[in-house]
Amino acid sequence: MPIRIDNELPAKQSLEIENIFVMSNQRADMQDIRPLKIVILNLMPTKLETETQLLRLLSNSPLQIDITFLQVKSHISKNVSKNHMDKFYNTIDEIKYNRYDGMIITGAPVEHLPFEEVDYWDELCSIMEWSKTNVYSTFHICWGAQAGLYYHYGINKYPLEKKLFGIFPHRSLDITHPLMRGLDDVYYVPHSRHTEVRRQDIAQVKALQIISYSEIAGVHIVSDMDCRQFFVTGHSEYDRDTLAKEYFRDKAKGLDIDIPYNYFPNNDEKAVPVMNWKSSASLIFSNWLNYFVYQKTPYDLSQL
Repeated sequence: MPIRIDNELPAKQSLEIENIFVMSNQRADMQDIRPLKIVILNLMPTKLETETQLLRLLSNSPLQIDITFLQVKSHISKNVSKNHMDKFYNTIDEIKYNRYDGMIITGAPVEHLPFEEVDYWDELCSIMEWSKTNVYSTFHICWGAQAGLYYHYGINKYPLEKKLFGIFPHRSLDITHPLMRGLDDVYYVPHSRHTEVRRQDIAQVKALQIISYSEIAGVHIVSDMDCRQFFVTGHSEYDRDTLAKEYFRDKAKGLDIDIPYNYFPNNDEKAVPVMNWKSSASLIFSNWLNYFVYQKTPYDLSQL
């Protein structure tokens, strides 16, 4: 089903090549339905790649989806043009009176910093506070998940001895949970991070439930009991070559980086990685949209 984006967004061409139904704003305005309104706070430095990755997964939906991209005004992106940001992104001041069915808060390469030392931390906190009244369900990814758990519940992150880097097996801890519906007994998720949240800290918060876990990668998905907030430590949205790009980039810089776990066939850096997380990624995002956004959000968003 269609995903509604600006007709000039660079991701549009890539998605159309993949036969993903992308609808222009002009055509969407002619349809007499209410689209799901999703706002994406994109904190990743690779803005264009992340846009395409997330839009690809959100397109697997039964309804039209109206996308708004959000940026923090207290940080200047270095890897994308100002023209792109001005044209396709809003600030919180521009949308603060709007209401949304769902929100995605992405990861960011700031794990080495305490939360309070991130230059846009205060603004991010205000956005997360705003989301409690203006968004029905929020989906936090990687560092965004750690930031959300810290802000909403005071759960801290801890440094890892080595970067958690590769494709890891996971299991559902609650097979009846709608977000886990349709997933295999064992499914795979990319991780790329230097920090973790710990199971024992989350278990002490009665308002939270861990619904997915990996014996190697640790906590994967955490939900609040009302299913209004999801915290996901992995990167299911990653492309086939995303980890390879990170690996070769860091290796070229002379950094101490291990070959990604369970990624290159036979650990051969020249081999094409097998993408074994695509179906689980599609299910997780479509389950979130269907069961926790479309099915539960009031038709009239003013009732949030």
